[in-house]
Amino acid sequence: MTDLPLSSTPPARPQAEAARRALGLVFLTNGTLFATWAVNIPAVRDRLELSEVQVGTALLAVAVGSLISMPLTGGWTARFGSDRVTRLAVVLTMLALLLPLLAPNLWTLVLALALLGALNGVLDVAMNAQGVTVERRLGRPIMSRLHAYFSLGGVLGALLGTLLVGRVPLLVHGALVVAVTTLAGLLAGRLLLPDLPEPRDAAEQSASPARPGLSPAALLLGSLCFLGMLAEGANYDWTALYFRDVLGLAGGQAGIGYAAFVAAMTLGRWFGDRVRTRLGDEVTVRGGALLTALGLALALLVRDPLPATLGFALSGLGLSNVVPVLYGTAGHALAGRGIAQVATIGYAGFLLGPPAIGFIAGQVGLPAALGVALAGAALVALLGGQAFRLVRERRAEAT
Repeated sequence: MTDLPLSSTPPARPQAEAARRALGLVFLTNGTLFATWAVNIPAVRDRLELSEVQVGTALLAVAVGSLISMPLTGGWTARFGSDRVTRLAVVLTMLALLLPLLAPNLWTLVLALALLGALNGVLDVAMNAQGVTVERRLGRPIMSRLHAYFSLGGVLGALLGTLLVGRVPLLVHGALVVAVTTLAGLLAGRLLLPDLPEPRDAAEQSASPARPGLSPAALLLGSLCFLGMLAEGANYDWTALYFRDVLGLAGGQAGIGYAAFVAAMTLGRWFGDRVRTRLGDEVTVRGGALLTALGLALALLVRDPLPATLGFALSGLGLSNVVPVLYGTAGHALAGRGIAQVATIGYAGFLLGPPAIGFIAGQVGLPAALGVALAGAALVALLGGQAFRLVRERRAEAT
């Protein structure tokens, strides 16, 4: 029952399967890179003697760099192909990890992180566009599993950091990860696939500079992605504090809700393509968003650690496939430029959502503030039908 449009040419199974595995490796290395940076932030802060405000300013540069480069990448993938852009971006992004580790002061750190964010923004759009190409060649969904590899890369990077941080010099740790991920990127890049001919409507949108604006479908899909990533960011950044400050769990116990969320999200993405095949894209997105809203309602209304843990696990399971499926839907219906537009709007939700919840929490308390994430998930469930209806209409016009 998947909504995936099939390739008009017979799929070259061995090449497409090899590309799928190679692209999974690209997603894995991307997750490893950011986990490596995350575990080394304290060391960089101490070496440069930065305040918390200065650390926050530096971290904001990553998001700003990504938001600048993402809208441009759709045109690059349309012109050069998602395979070529991914092949170049994965190597440059991995190499760029060394720059913030080498930065001698705050401003060079900001510039290094802005460049890292910009390169990662290119990689994020291009590798998802390549995922759409491989999906079309295979004739079955793969986007959720690819995003699961990103999550696994984060786990691997965090585990490696646990072993190495404080035991080896910062640059040794960074150089080791950069060497391995760069080599992996070079090897994986050779197996990526040229893009298939796009549907007429999507091809016109990607190629025509006279149509730079957002189509209604791109705007609505991007808005849903914004709401989904707002809820995702809220879970990532505020779950542990909710367990500590609201539920009263101390020490390591405060992380149980966060662990439940991340584990459920990774598991949901690993098996998400099967769900998508059985239920279709629309049901997967809207049903997942509804499950997220119910899970957050359980966690926020029944203020006990056990049901709260279950609630955040349900939230992670529900959110796991919302963004991957929306990316894939945008790519199939709107081509590379569509993914770039949807990803840019969505990433803004990931960037702006957690600070907004923090501001609201200061006024009305954290439980009520997390209700914003619940409302966002509910809106995805409500508005998803209209978004997928627009997508179906665009596909019908293109055939």
